[in-house]
Amino acid sequence: MSRTVRYAPAFLLLLPLSAFAQSDSLTAVPAESTQVMAAVAPEPPTDPVAKDVDNDQGGHITVSWGLSPSEASGLVDDYEISRAPGAEGPWEVVGTIPGGSTHFDDGTATSGVPYYYRITARPRGGSAVGGTAVVGPTEASAQWFHTGRFPLFFAALILGGSVLWFIAQAKAGKELYIRKIAGLDAVSEAVGRATEMGRPIYYICGIQDMDNVETIAGTTILGQVARFTAEYEAELQVPTARSLVMVTCREVVKEAHLAVGRPDSFREDNIYYLTDDQFGFVAVVAGKMVREKPAAVFLMGAFYAESLILAETGNAVGAIQIAGTGQPAQLPFFVAACDYALIGEEMFAASAYLSREPRQLGSLKGQDVGKAVILTCLSVGVIWQTLYFGMGVSGLGDFARFFVSQ
Repeated sequence: MSRTVRYAPAFLLLLPLSAFAQSDSLTAVPAESTQVMAAVAPEPPTDPVAKDVDNDQGGHITVSWGLSPSEASGLVDDYEISRAPGAEGPWEVVGTIPGGSTHFDDGTATSGVPYYYRITARPRGGSAVGGTAVVGPTEASAQWFHTGRFPLFFAALILGGSVLWFIAQAKAGKELYIRKIAGLDAVSEAVGRATEMGRPIYYICGIQDMDNVETIAGTTILGQVARFTAEYEAELQVPTARSLVMVTCREVVKEAHLAVGRPDSFREDNIYYLTDDQFGFVAVVAGKMVREKPAAVFLMGAFYAESLILAETGNAVGAIQIAGTGQPAQLPFFVAACDYALIGEEMFAASAYLSREPRQLGSLKGQDVGKAVILTCLSVGVIWQTLYFGMGVSGLGDFARFFVSQ
């Protein structure tokens, strides 16, 4: 035992020397092989293809290829993509992507210009020239139709066709059924009540300018209300919060009086401008309501915080009120304080409903049919997708793919 312990340290001292010598001999091999690998050019990519990108506005070409066989040995560092107007050059580098990639989208191409593309597999270290593959010529072009949007095209055909069909039916004298809207049926009643009582009618188109679609709808309905007031010889007052709205309303009311043959009854001063200030406008209108006590009040347009003030004031003076707006937050106030409320699209359909003009009536009916088709597609799609994804019914495809642009 003592002899073994005496010679053990000397043996242990010899071990690190042999280990270091063995390590030096092993590390010398990878260094040489790395130099050899850097000096070997990678093989070129295989099967290069360049083609125009479909369903775009031009200016895009996709270049794709098969991986270089040298990828397996780790020789390829990246791929350099160059472009030239001819097979001989001059070449312009348009992109560099890492090894393992198989396609490149050139978004800087000029439509109508043929290009050649060169794909170069570059080695690690860059001391050798990589293998290249050339493909071309290919040119970018814009497409007239986006083939991935045919469902939208068919939906437009259905909607447009139904509108034209019902307009033709209305012009031919066919009676088109439109769901009754109580607020619009009460317009003649409200005007007649004001005439019998000898009190004015107030019509307010909201507080927005003529660039607002709800204001436009309000002035359109004003034309139909003005016809009734002209026929009944009732007093119609239109306070406005925008000068351009005042000018528009004057023309609309004047045209309505001319249409019923009573141009002499038109009073330009009854359509007037007050102020652009929201609550300043409301204060003036509410004060006039309290003093003049109108028999009917129409609130048709874009309304905001002032909606409840106007509606409550009209209700307090005992006026019959018909209101309509596209602002969801204001509709509850109109429903609570007014006799009739037009909800959402009912206001936009009011002109066609009141005038019964064939083009407007046919357009309204056609749009309703289009909406019915869309709702049917949504219902079928919900059931289809539920069966396909939720219950795994075989034989059903993905219904949503028909409505996704490719």
